[in-house]
Amino acid sequence: MAFGVSGRSIVRCGGLTALMLMASACGNGTSDGKGGAGGPIEVGYVVIWPSSVPVEQSLPGRIAAFQISEVRPQVSGVMTRRLFAEGSVVRQGQTLYQIDPSLYQAQVSQAVANVQSARASAEAARARAERYKPLAEMEAVSKQDYSDALAQARQATASIAQNSAALRTAQINLRYTSVPAPITGRIGLSKFTEGALVTANQADALTTITRLDPVYVDIQQSAPDLLALRRSLAQGGAIPMTTQVRLKLPDGSDYGYTGTVQFTEVVVDAGTGSVTLRARFPNPQGLLLPGMFVTSSFSQSVDTTAYLVPQAAISRDPKGNATLWIVGQGNTAVARTVVADRTDGTNWVVTQGLAGGEKVITQGLGKVKEGAKLKPVVASTPQRTGAAKAPAGR
Repeated sequence: MAFGVSGRSIVRCGGLTALMLMASACGNGTSDGKGGAGGPIEVGYVVIWPSSVPVEQSLPGRIAAFQISEVRPQVSGVMTRRLFAEGSVVRQGQTLYQIDPSLYQAQVSQAVANVQSARASAEAARARAERYKPLAEMEAVSKQDYSDALAQARQATASIAQNSAALRTAQINLRYTSVPAPITGRIGLSKFTEGALVTANQADALTTITRLDPVYVDIQQSAPDLLALRRSLAQGGAIPMTTQVRLKLPDGSDYGYTGTVQFTEVVVDAGTGSVTLRARFPNPQGLLLPGMFVTSSFSQSVDTTAYLVPQAAISRDPKGNATLWIVGQGNTAVARTVVADRTDGTNWVVTQGLAGGEKVITQGLGKVKEGAKLKPVVASTPQRTGAAKAPAGR
């Protein structure tokens, strides 16, 4: 009886020993040099080289009309008619107002009569000078009388020119009684109605016409940013590019058309410390209205010395500095602080802190420590992250 109990004890001990041996074998399977205790850490890396990266800017802007014209009368009189609908589109040369032309028609008639009188006087003076010419040669009249007759003929000719100029002025004033649209655009409210007395060169405009297709977008860029850009261009670190501008409307939606920068202001605004860049945009649907605030996005240059690093490789320290890990000499982990102020798609744009050909760690970062031994593999290579599974049935 005791033997039987002893036998069962031996069986139990044998089974326990077998389980311990299997556990030991499984434990040894994890210490294969791929991330286990004491072995090198397997990490994925990418080799980085300088890239040509557009220098993107996102700046506030404000819509400005392409053309604005304040309509004012050029002659005085009583307004008799208004010939447009407020808020409509008017064409250049279209008559907007009619001023009473009676006085100016009378001035034209008077100027015509003065021209006719001057021509008659000139004919008589010229005929008299012609008659005196042979008589003066015969000394039948004095040379002084002939000289006076000749001078009177020339004065009469000049009087024709003077009266003709007065006639043209009267005709122009008569034409100004019809007030035309100086430009094509959308007309605003009329500040004067029929029966109102208007005067030439008055301070108040009759109405305002605004051309809204195309429109200007005045973009504000800080003077230090513009200075840094010009220095970069001068040093060869960037190259200029034709600037295509995109807009975001006040509701956050994208404007469907792109514009182009026309020019950059040559002075810095003393109040804001910024420089104005003016872009031109098509506005066929009239969505952009003068005074509207928008956000512009564009590339002023291409940085030829920047590095594109996957976003997964970069983290931020408590001070907000961008840090990453690289594969150093002897396959050791080296921490590096870099300058990464903007993104380009799925990558950070690193402008300082890296050199071409370095290996930046992008995978397996959770186990990396300063000076740790690494087993670097090309990023996205299949990696063993745990113990191998035992064959079925074992």
